Amino acid sequence: MTFAFVCVTCRGPGGDDDRPGRRMFDTLVAGLIDRTVAVRAVECLSVCKRPCTVALTAPGKRTYVVGDLDPASRVEDVIAMARRYGDSKDGIVAWRERPPCFCKAVVA
Repeated sequence: MTFAFVCVTCRGPGGDDDRPGRRMFDTLVAGLIDRTVAVRAVECLSVCKRPCTVALTAPGKRTYVVGDLDPASRVEDVIAMARRYGDSKDGIVAWRERPPCFCKAVVA
């Protein structure tokens, strides 16, 4: 099972009511209809300066933490990466198989 943890606390440029992670979480939950990826909201991934942040993890695999995701345009990229990650043996997804945001916005 792959887990996608989404920080829902960080504020976007719109101020207190702008929570891009919350929008990403809600859209991911609606878009992931398979049972291979579990989406979980978390209160903090300690990447407050780079909202919206998603972490992909699974037992025995490396973890990806990616920030600066646009919840309006990057949901399909997160879904694609979560599936590729889940299909991998050790969590390593070849660079050429990663969506661009998983090459440019990696935090850890």
